[in-house]
Amino acid sequence: MAYVDGFVVPVPKGQLAAYRTMARKAGKVWREHGAIDYHECVADDVTVGKRTSFPRSVKLKPGEVVVFSYIVYKSRRERDRINKAVMTDPRLKSMMDPKKKMPFDGKRMFWGGFKSLVRV
Repeated sequence: MAYVDGFVVPVPKGQLAAYRTMARKAGKVWREHGAIDYHECVADDVTVGKRTSFPRSVKLKPGEVVVFSYIVYKSRRERDRINKAVMTDPRLKSMMDPKKKMPFDGKRMFWGGFKSLVRV
C-alpha cells in the first residue's frame, strides 16, 4: 500500500501567495522524482479546540492560516529514494536555505511519514 508524508505549517495570510508559488514549484519537483500525488491544502473549516486542534498544533497567531499538506508515494522505500533526490535537487536548494526568508515559520511546522491503513 501507499506511503504518505504529511505536514502542517502556519502561514501568514499575507504570505499565502508566496507560499503557493513555492508549493507549486516543490510539487512539480516531487512529482518529477516519482511522487504519486502532492497536495497543499489551506484551512477552511478548523476551529480552536479546547485541548488540541490544527490551530493549537502550530500555535497559530492572528493573521495566520493553517496549511495541511501531504505527498503520496508507492512505498516507504520509494519515499526515501524520492526525498533523497528532492533534497539535492538544485531547483529546491535556494527555497530550502534557512538563511533566506521563508513564507512560513518552519520552527512551528510538524511532519511525519505514515503507512497506509485503509484505502477505499
